[in-house]
Amino acid sequence: MGQSLEGRVVVVTGGSRGLGREMVLAFAGAGADVVIASRKADACEALAEQVREKFGRRALPVACNVSDWAQCDDLTAAAYTEFGRVDVLVNNAGLSPLYPSLDQVSEALFDKVIGVNLKGPFRLSALIGARMREAGGGAIINISSIEAVRPEPLAVPYSAAKAGLNALTLGLAQTYGPAVRVNTIQCGPFATDISAAWPDGLRAELSKHTAAGRVGEPHEIVGAALFLADPSASGFCSGATIALDGSWR
Repeated sequence: MGQSLEGRVVVVTGGSRGLGREMVLAFAGAGADVVIASRKADACEALAEQVREKFGRRALPVACNVSDWAQCDDLTAAAYTEFGRVDVLVNNAGLSPLYPSLDQVSEALFDKVIGVNLKGPFRLSALIGARMREAGGGAIINISSIEAVRPEPLAVPYSAAKAGLNALTLGLAQTYGPAVRVNTIQCGPFATDISAAWPDGLRAELSKHTAAGRVGEPHEIVGAALFLADPSASGFCSGATIALDGSWR
């Protein structure tokens, strides 16, 4: 891609699988050391070992449920203890559980969706963004969804959380600028490992909604992520939303 992140430290939540995994590998390939955070410690460690072997970069696996305030604090402490700095934070962790109808959404499910998709990014960005500003610079990348602006009936809590994340991007850009750049990658449907559980016909149906005529492949998030992480490439880009949705319609 041409971007160099040599000597930088990148934290990726939801980093052990799907789009997060693709970004971790891309950042390491561009010369960065990485902190891989997700709920499953074994998956984080497996990817960390791959990073070390393939790219010769340092990789710190951290088990973290970002919906838990204290675990966000612990993740931040672990990153700074290991590396002494964080240059890029990618708030990628997300989930959207299915539910039969809105009136059957439990308080626990609602809180879980808001916690992972909005509460965690807020806490991590508040902690790490403040330290980035003190250190003189950094970048925060929020991974949002087309659902933030085109909500569908079976993802309303998720849509609300991602809309909040979009707003958070704008607020953080103003709060921590000019030293810290904060941007959103707003994703359409991607064929990550989760797509293996899609019901028959869903991929074809989703493809009809994009001008590209297909869903995205996981590696196609890499270009935007590297661009936003590299200050030499995107130094004047903050508070922006980059749509990676195949021109959803």
